[in-house]
Amino acid sequence: MSQLPGYLLAPPAQPESAVIALGSNLGDSKQILADAVAAFRAHDHISVTAVSPLAQTAPVGGVEQPDFLNQVLLVDTTLAPWALLQFGHDLEQAAARVRDIRWGPRTLDVDLIVYDDVTSDHPDLVLPHPRAHERAFVLAPWSWADPRARLQGTPVTELAAAADDAATVIQCEPEPPPAPGSEES
Repeated sequence: MSQLPGYLLAPPAQPESAVIALGSNLGDSKQILADAVAAFRAHDHISVTAVSPLAQTAPVGGVEQPDFLNQVLLVDTTLAPWALLQFGHDLEQAAARVRDIRWGPRTLDVDLIVYDDVTSDHPDLVLPHPRAHERAFVLAPWSWADPRARLQGTPVTELAAAADDAATVIQCEPEPPPAPGSEES
């Protein structure tokens, strides 16, 4: 890691908003994502303000692999951008993520998409995320969580519709609650 600028390391005086993208296509992806959301909710310096519905998405990048489940979290945080990203990497490690194939299958992927209006071209933390504007698997769930969201001035809904992978994003309906009096097996 090369020297990070102070603005990526310094915690903010007041909570800042951020967008976190989650993805999984190995193991029990639904549970892995639920556990990641719970971990974000449990963190003392993170307040989860919205959670998107799950999205089933086709993989991008040309590597043969199963479809993904993706989700976006909107958070307010008093963590610095770098600390928020590192928390996500800690969750990936706890989920036994292996990084041996770029854009390959993974138990958990956690990406920091935007952090307030911070911009960075540092190789260890590019903000906004360098490919977010072209990835419907991030943009569509983000737009479901916040239909008025904008990325660098453009409505996220427009970016999602124009993305090459837009047709592969399927919103997963929440599971219906068990019927009264029924037993879950």
